[in-house]
Amino acid sequence: MTGSLALVGSGEYLPAMQDLERSLIEDGIKNGKKPIYIQIPTAAGQESKERLQYWRELGERQAEALDIEARFLPIYDRESALNSEFAALIEGAALIYMSGGDPHYLATTLKNTPVWSAIHENWSNDSSLAGCSAGAMVLSSHIPNFRFTSKPPTPGFNLIPNIRVIPHFNKFFRWIPESAATVLLDAPDETILIGIDELTALTKSSGANDWRVHGEAKVHILKGLPKSELVNGETISLATFHN
Repeated sequence: MTGSLALVGSGEYLPAMQDLERSLIEDGIKNGKKPIYIQIPTAAGQESKERLQYWRELGERQAEALDIEARFLPIYDRESALNSEFAALIEGAALIYMSGGDPHYLATTLKNTPVWSAIHENWSNDSSLAGCSAGAMVLSSHIPNFRFTSKPPTPGFNLIPNIRVIPHFNKFFRWIPESAATVLLDAPDETILIGIDELTALTKSSGANDWRVHGEAKVHILKGLPKSELVNGETISLATFHN
């Protein structure tokens, strides 16, 4: 059995998402995991030192509010992702959280490394896993290259192979040109395309059959299933995980 999985539109470590993160931690602890909150900031690895420190402090404040140990792993590049000591620190944690940034950088940095192997192994053995924005996008089989539209998609981690996420959905298309929007919306026929608004998540608890919406706004089913909009507490049946 895999652990809980959360696809988050935005808002990692913010007070508005505290109940979600608490529920993921509780799921992990119920599955025998340690009360430890792992922060994986790799998607922001190309950002400034000040910005990386901001993410670290934000996560620490959230962990303090949740009364749990925070472990911020400074995995910013391929070299640090190959560090087996960082991988070992993930072992047995209740929640592993991949925060936002550049999904392509996140995927290419972590793929086929000890750190990604540790993330996948622990989630496969009942730790909760959350991905926010870029961290949610990489969990599909491929990440559309909406910034450089002439480039092919980047291979993702394939945990949810036929589900593709558009985060920040209620704001995203205000930020990007029409050509980029076309790439994001052009999913293969067998794909379930989901838009997740800011401060909103779609989660599948360990052992559950359905996914549930958490948060302030909506989850939008855009393709692959009948179009619909779901709000906090509503559930939907989607494809199962790829292990």
